[in-house]
Amino acid sequence: SNILRVGLDVGSTTVKIVVLNNDLEILYTNYTRHFSDTKNTVCNVLQDLSNRFDSNDFSIVLTGSGAMSASTFLGLPFIQEVVSCKKAVEKYIPSTDVVIELGGEDAKIIYFDKFIEQRMNGTCAGGTGAFLDQMASLLNTDTAGLNELAKNYTTIYPIASRCGVFAKTDVQPLLNEGARKEDIAVSVMQAVVNQTISGLACGRPIRGNVAFLGGPLNYLSELRKRFIETLNLKDDEIIIPENAHLLVAMGAAVTSVEYDSFSNDILKQKIENLKNSTDNSSYPLDPLFKTEKDYIDFKERHNKDTVKRKNIEDFSGNCFLGIDAGSTTTKLVLIDQEDNLLYSDYGSNEGNPIQSVINMLKKMYSILPTNAKLRYSGVTGYGEKLVQTGLNVDLNEIETIAHYEAAKKFMPDVTAIVDIGGQDMKYIKLKNHSIDNIMLNEACSSGCGSFIETFAKSLNLSIDEFVSSAISAKRPVDLGSRCTVFMNSKIKQAQKEGYTVGDISSGLSYSVVKNALQKVMKIRDISTLGDNIVVQGGTFYNDAVLRSFELLVGKNVIRPDIAGLMGAFGMAILSKKQYESNMDDAHISAILKKDELDSFHFDISHTRCGLCENNCLLTINKFNNGKKLISGNRCERGSGNFSSNTNLPNLYKYKFERLFNYTPLEEKDAKRGTIGIPRVLNMYEDY
Repeated sequence: SNILRVGLDVGSTTVKIVVLNNDLEILYTNYTRHFSDTKNTVCNVLQDLSNRFDSNDFSIVLTGSGAMSASTFLGLPFIQEVVSCKKAVEKYIPSTDVVIELGGEDAKIIYFDKFIEQRMNGTCAGGTGAFLDQMASLLNTDTAGLNELAKNYTTIYPIASRCGVFAKTDVQPLLNEGARKEDIAVSVMQAVVNQTISGLACGRPIRGNVAFLGGPLNYLSELRKRFIETLNLKDDEIIIPENAHLLVAMGAAVTSVEYDSFSNDILKQKIENLKNSTDNSSYPLDPLFKTEKDYIDFKERHNKDTVKRKNIEDFSGNCFLGIDAGSTTTKLVLIDQEDNLLYSDYGSNEGNPIQSVINMLKKMYSILPTNAKLRYSGVTGYGEKLVQTGLNVDLNEIETIAHYEAAKKFMPDVTAIVDIGGQDMKYIKLKNHSIDNIMLNEACSSGCGSFIETFAKSLNLSIDEFVSSAISAKRPVDLGSRCTVFMNSKIKQAQKEGYTVGDISSGLSYSVVKNALQKVMKIRDISTLGDNIVVQGGTFYNDAVLRSFELLVGKNVIRPDIAGLMGAFGMAILSKKQYESNMDDAHISAILKKDELDSFHFDISHTRCGLCENNCLLTINKFNNGKKLISGNRCERGSGNFSSNTNLPNLYKYKFERLFNYTPLEEKDAKRGTIGIPRVLNMYEDY
C-alpha cells in the first residue's frame, strides 16, 4: 500500500516534519523556524506535504511543545515529546543510555534505564537555543558564527549560565576589557553545558552511551565538544544520530503506524480547519489608567515626594558624598548638613565601575565651590570594595542599610522597601523601625530594568515611547511572569492576535511587577507589605511599572523623585552621621582629590590561587596609592590577608599519631588477644 507515515514536531522555535514509507525509510524531511507563527507554519508545511505526495494516503502524529492546540484543530493524534523521543531512540539508536536534547527554549535529559526518567527545564530558559541566539547577537553574529569563533579559543571564562540577563553582564565587561571574541564564544557554550548538567542532572551521573539530539547540538560542533570534554566521554560512548534535530519527529512518524490513515482530500480539509481556527490564548488585563483624569491625579500625587534641594554654585560649609557603584549604573550624591541635595549624577558604568566613579568625581570637583568642605565620603553597591580601596573612600556599607537610610527620609514609618534596579531586585521588610527580612533575586533577572530595556529595543521603542504607549493602552495583554527567553515568543503570539505595541508594553509592566512580587518577594499575602511602601530603583521612574505596582498591591505607594539615587543618597546620610559622631570638626575626607585623580591609575592582572584544590581565578587590581584588591577568591587565603600562624597544633595529625603510634602490650600481657578497629567513621575516633 502507499500509506506515508508522517511525524510533525512543533517545537518552541521550529517545526520539523519527517515522512517515512511503509518500510520506515526516510522519503522527505524539513526543518523550518516558525518565528512564533506556529499556526501558519504548520499549515504551510502540511500544504507542502499534500502537494508533494498528492496521490498518497497519510497517517500523521503530532508531537512537541507547540503541537497541542494544532492537534485539536487538525483532529490528529498528539503524543508527548518524551514518548516520541523514546520510540525513536529504541528504533534508531538502541544502545543509548542517556539522551541530552537541547531545543529552542527547552532542555531535556532523559535517562534510559530499567525505567525511563526525564528531566526538563521549567521556569528558566538559560542554556537553550534561544539563549545562544541572544548571546550571539551580543557578539554581532549568529549561532553558526558563534560556532566558528569557538573553534579558535585559548581561555574559557566563567559566565553565569543561569539567566540570559546575568550572562549578558558577564559578557559585557569581558568585551570592555578586550577579551577575544573567540574566548567569549566558547565560554558561552561552556555556560550552556554547565547549566544543562547542573540544572537538569542535579547530581545524577551521566554515564554510558550519550546521544546528542536537537537543533543546537546537531548544528554546533563546538557545543558538542564542550559537552564531550566536560563529561569525559570516550569516542565509543558518543552517539550523534544522522538526523539529530529530527529524531523526535521520526519517533512520531514511527508511532503513526498505530493510527488510521486518511486520503489527501481529507488532509486538505484538515488544513482548512486549522487555517480558520482562532486560538485566543491570551486575555487582556485592566488598563493602567481608565481615564485621563486618573493619570493626572497619579502624576500630582507622585510629584509631592521630592527631596529638598539647594544650589551648589553659591554653597559654603560642610558637605558629604555618597556613591552607589551598582551592577550596571553609577550614582553619586552630595548633601549638606541638613540633608539637602546639592548635586547628583547618574550614568552607565559601561562594565568599568571604578573609571565611571572617577569621571563623575572629576565632573563634581570642577563645579564644587572653594568654600564647600568635603568632610566625609561613603560607597555602597556592587563595586563597593573596589572603589573604596582604589579611591580611599572613608566608609563602606552594605546597600540594604543605605537604601533603608534613604527611605526613612521620605517616610519615617516605612514598612516595606521595594527596589528594582538594572539587574537586581531587593525587598526589605521592616518591623519596629529595624530590618526584619531581606529578599534578593538570585537565579532569575526577568523583570529588572535591563529586561525592559531589551524589550523596548526589540519593539523599536525608546523607553519614553514605551511608557507613553503603555499608559494609553486599553487592553494590556497578560504575559505571565516568566523567563525573558520564554517571554519573547509570548509577545510574538500576542502581536499575531492583534494586540498593539501599547498593549504589549503595558502587559510587560504588569509582568515585571508580578515577577518581583511572586518570584523575588514570594509574597502570598499583600497585607504583609504594610501600609507605608517606598519603591525605588531606576526602574520605578517608569510610570507604567509604578502604576502596575500600585494596581497589583492595591495601595498607593511612595516613589521619591530620586528613586534611582536612593543608595547614594542613603550613603551620603550615613557619611554625615559617621562624621558627626566620630570625627573632629576639622576632619577632611580622604577620598582622592582632583590632582590625585589625574595621576590615578591601576593595573589588572589575573592569576590562579594555588593554595588549595579550588584553584580560584583571582583578579588582582593594583592601585598607585600602594593598595591592592584581590577578588574572585572563595576564602580569605586567596585575598592575601590570611595569618599564617604556624604554631597552631594540627589536631588531626596529633590524634592520628597518638592512636597509631601507640605501643601495644606484649602478646603475653594482652589477655584477650588483638582487636582490629576499622579506620572509618567515628569508630577509632570514639575508641
